[in-house]
Amino acid sequence: MYTSIVSSQDQALAHLFFHCCLEDENFTQAEMDDLSVKLVTLDLNTRINVKEQLVIYRSYRQDIPDEQLYIRHLLTLIKPVNDLALYSWCVELCIDDPAFDAREEALLHKIAVELRLDNIDATVIRNCVAQRKAVELKKIF
Repeated sequence: MYTSIVSSQDQALAHLFFHCCLEDENFTQAEMDDLSVKLVTLDLNTRINVKEQLVIYRSYRQDIPDEQLYIRHLLTLIKPVNDLALYSWCVELCIDDPAFDAREEALLHKIAVELRLDNIDATVIRNCVAQRKAVELKKIF
């Protein structure tokens, strides 16, 4: 299934980001904007067809039998060097949606486990990203 479809580092990174955005099955404008910025920053938009990859992701998303194994597969392909940065970008994508829920929290936990982040690092990153979002929205520190 997805193991034969997602086979490159660029694809894996895009699919991980899609998964973070679509864990709650909603793709808000804020998530699309943040995802677009990240894809452009990483130059993925020039190396893969992002729209095509989103269609591919949506074609198998409902058939992922074990989310932990799926995340492991993606991270094995990504081979992250800057694990805290990758995790923080995943957190940002998950919390761009105002309806942050238990599914997204569970997803972030699974990503942290696969990145071998300890609870303190993961919690600090989640709190930092949440506070930055609050500052952006309320315009106060």
